[in-house]
Amino acid sequence: MGLCVRREVKVSRLPTSTRLVLVVAACGLALTACAGKNKKPRLAYEERPVELLYATGADRLDRRQWGTALDYFQEVERQHPYSEWSRRSILMQAYAHYESNDYIEAIGDADRFIQLYPGTPQAAYAHYIKAICYFEQIVDVGRDQAATGQALDSLRAVVQRYPASEYARDARLKIDMVNDQLAGKEMTVGRWYLRQGDTLAAVGRFRAVIDRYQTTSHAPEALYRLVEAYLTMGLVEEAKRNGSVLGHNYPGEVWYRDAYRLLNDRGLRPAVEPASNGGGFLRMPFRKDKAETVKPPPAS
Repeated sequence: MGLCVRREVKVSRLPTSTRLVLVVAACGLALTACAGKNKKPRLAYEERPVELLYATGADRLDRRQWGTALDYFQEVERQHPYSEWSRRSILMQAYAHYESNDYIEAIGDADRFIQLYPGTPQAAYAHYIKAICYFEQIVDVGRDQAATGQALDSLRAVVQRYPASEYARDARLKIDMVNDQLAGKEMTVGRWYLRQGDTLAAVGRFRAVIDRYQTTSHAPEALYRLVEAYLTMGLVEEAKRNGSVLGHNYPGEVWYRDAYRLLNDRGLRPAVEPASNGGGFLRMPFRKDKAETVKPPPAS
């Protein structure tokens, strides 16, 4: 950290009261200079045409100079509040923050726009970019899934509010991915309970996957784990019932072949024979790359 240089002032010949005032003032200036070292530099205030400020910010955005673009759009909002240019600048700030991976600031910009201009057509973009910011903060299933839940709520809001928009189409695809992620979390916890011998708690997790996320890639394994857990608990009829559901819906799944073998070994042969196609369900890896559909906000 750089040192602040204090200018020496000769005050020995001045009256005591005057010397005291000068010393206090000098210390204040030194502290201000030191404090200023850590602050982000801002554009010097200069009254400029709003069109020029906005166009310069848009140009920096095209050049992927996110920080500089933000300075210009913030200046538009500061010098010309409540104008149409200011309204556009809020969304441009959200986009620039998103591209620079500053998701908290981007969500704040989006929320500010939604609060100020909830009925405008551009509000759809604000809701969408907020959802995408949560989506791209999703972490692996071994960690807390708070952002996953927020992403799901925000994506659903886009679909419900703007069902015919291009944002809703992308949001629907991402909702499926988020549900798969949440189901994966339930499965991870359920397997852990099984390893710990807490079979009843494991059943609760696997049942949650079937009840809430039955269209995800985790449903076949969840049904198999239920067969396994119910047999461990001596609940034969429940095991057979879940085995039958697994066989009717996923006859070619490796999980059903394992469940069929498990039941058959106990003389509980299910009604559905395993399919011989050996197809197994291919689970696609969860990706959180920058969404290709996220572009700068619409011009009007």
